[in-house]
Amino acid sequence: MTPILDAALDAYAERHTTAPDPGLAALVKETRATLDSPGMLTGAVEGRLLETLVFALQPRLVLDIGTFSGYSALSMAAALAPDGRVITCEASERHAELAARHIAASPLAERIELRLGPALETIEGLGGPFDLVFIDADKTSYLDYYEAVLPKLSERGLIVADNTLWSGRVLEADRPDAAPETRALAAFNERVVTDPRVVCVMLTVRDGITLIRRAG
Repeated sequence: MTPILDAALDAYAERHTTAPDPGLAALVKETRATLDSPGMLTGAVEGRLLETLVFALQPRLVLDIGTFSGYSALSMAAALAPDGRVITCEASERHAELAARHIAASPLAERIELRLGPALETIEGLGGPFDLVFIDADKTSYLDYYEAVLPKLSERGLIVADNTLWSGRVLEADRPDAAPETRALAAFNERVVTDPRVVCVMLTVRDGITLIRRAG
């Protein structure tokens, strides 16, 4: 992932964000050393943003679509109320194994449930309502995830979609050589902004984050 901000400004923002706790720092170190595509990590700035949203919303049920190595789930669990929980979905056994170890070693372990398998199947089996949904999985399925969770979103619930600027490549989605992920994210962005059921705001944080709530 290429940051949207100038690299120096991106680093400045991270230096002026409260640093992650040692457990998350250890997770980042192992992720970078052992997994492909470490750029998929949520990271310090976005992790604190997710934690802050949870702190403000005080959700009872959080759905994390795309565990990777567990950074987003652990960040959100840190600000949960005592009766809150995170269900995090991961399709990769390798990613889930690493995430599960770090979750188990955390004092937040009882707040997090990791579900291995296709996220759409997991969502279908969950009754909700979801108070916060974080979408950060395979980009070609974003619209499917959105349609699956929106009917189960609580009245004041929030959907947070990551990578919606896709390092700026969404501006080139109409090019013949645009990748499927680029086209899918551009289609997702257009669908959300024209959907009368919701109100959204796209933020230029990290790789683009869109916040979505019910209209009315």
